[in-house]
Amino acid sequence: MSPPVAPAGWSRWLVPPAALSVHLSIGQAYAWSVFKPPLESALGLSGTQSALPFQLGIVMLGLSAAFGGTLVERNGPRWAMTVALVCFSSGFLLSALGAATEQYWLIVLGYGFVGGIGLGIGYISPVSTLIKWFPDRPGMATGIAIMGFGGGALIASPWSAQMLESFGSDSSGIALAFLVHGLSYCVFMLLGVMLVRVPRTEKPVEGAPAALQGPQVSANNAIRTPQFWCLWVVLCMNVTAGIGILEKAAPMITDFFADTSAPVSATAAAGFVALLSAANMAGRIGWSSTSDLIGRKNMYRVYLGVGASMYGLLALFGDSSKTLFVLSALVILSFYGGGFATVPAYLKDLFGTYQVGAIHGRLLTAWSLAGVLGPLIVNWIADRQEEAGRHGSSLYGLSFVIMIGLLVVGFIANELVRPVHPRHHIPAPINQEAVDVQRQQPESA
Repeated sequence: MSPPVAPAGWSRWLVPPAALSVHLSIGQAYAWSVFKPPLESALGLSGTQSALPFQLGIVMLGLSAAFGGTLVERNGPRWAMTVALVCFSSGFLLSALGAATEQYWLIVLGYGFVGGIGLGIGYISPVSTLIKWFPDRPGMATGIAIMGFGGGALIASPWSAQMLESFGSDSSGIALAFLVHGLSYCVFMLLGVMLVRVPRTEKPVEGAPAALQGPQVSANNAIRTPQFWCLWVVLCMNVTAGIGILEKAAPMITDFFADTSAPVSATAAAGFVALLSAANMAGRIGWSSTSDLIGRKNMYRVYLGVGASMYGLLALFGDSSKTLFVLSALVILSFYGGGFATVPAYLKDLFGTYQVGAIHGRLLTAWSLAGVLGPLIVNWIADRQEEAGRHGSSLYGLSFVIMIGLLVVGFIANELVRPVHPRHHIPAPINQEAVDVQRQQPESA
């Protein structure tokens, strides 16, 4: 499938909606916690077990983005979005079959493995294209699209809760909800496939800097630099801290205030998940756009430093006030989302735009580890504390302390980031044809 080239006069502002149609769909992953209690009840699962589809999905997101990044760069965004559509929708259909037959392994395979491949390819599909269209505002451009991934749960959370209420929260009701998700997202993602275009030249906007201006580093060379691995640690720590709350958001807020005079209902918990999704989404566009003004390194200082402070507030005073709990969690999730949206621009600043999509894909392996680590820390510790007879906020205190430590590690790694040494740069192309030839050269993964 050849990348569709924009005709003369094509508006670059049509590209972000195409990216959003894919990212809003695959962003459903952040609403997984709505399905956790029904699955645990219907299939007799523990909290750790019910997290497996989500964890595997995030693992496959990172792995498929890493191994498919070069293919995405070579084949273009339409090919990538098509692959994402097929895998993500098929994952829901397999999950529907697994729920209907009460075969949990099919849900793990469908939502986690197959759907996770769709997550990874879909996530990176628009990144390099958007940076080519918006070389003058890369943080804002990637923030607009990646905002959709964070905002997907804003739609999916109440929608899923309503379906489970209408269809029932038994295995057949869960199966029907999965089926509706798979078919609906297939149609919605198809809009992005049909709309997306690549620019006719590397300078799509009059007066904007050329996309290949400045030093350029190939994906293979990038992974040999300390800057890449410092950013890998930064992303891994920031994601672990955010995803630990997000994956268990609904049961977490219920547990925190279960012993108070105003416990949180299932509907209110689903609303909390939607609020977190809104913060996640707003952080992606708001904080990434701010990074265009104050710089990527300073922006990550805010994410990691202030984020650690918010976790400290939750650990010390989270159960004393719903307002404090919700506001602190919202700030953490806005930083979580902002970190995702800012990192492509950070990569562009360090490595150029030559193969930024492939480099971004490799960096997302940090998300794979964080997708396992964050939920594992929170769920495993909560399960052990519950077995020890504890309840309420005491289920999560140790987890929050660990998250503070991880954010401090990320803060230190960010301080170590320096400009890339010239020995890693590719030779400056003497003309546009040379650039085009270089782009067509396959590289070993």
